[in-house]
Amino acid sequence: MVPVHAASNAESTTIQVTDMTERRTVRPVTFAEAFVLEGADGIQPPGTYLIEAVEEPLDSVSFLGFRRISTAITLPAVGTATLSRQVVGISPQELQTGSMNDGTAGSA
Repeated sequence: MVPVHAASNAESTTIQVTDMTERRTVRPVTFAEAFVLEGADGIQPPGTYLIEAVEEPLDSVSFLGFRRISTAITLPAVGTATLSRQVVGISPQELQTGSMNDGTAGSA
């Protein structure tokens, strides 16, 4: 299991879209060890990464609620000269359960 925690002295940032059809929340997450993500090439180095969650409002008249429709992580672009970063979609379960393998375990 990879140690994952919110970056110290950092807060989530919620960006409301003007037409109120979705909400984006960006938060930093720090990985203490190298990790492998399904959908990303290679081993990712330890460090602080940005996680972006996009949510849409629920159709409810009695309370305000949101449903997550996507989660992505911003990674450095490794092995390419034309990109400085890449955004990879991940499952919230993969992130929350810490099921990402450390660099010694091979690919997920």
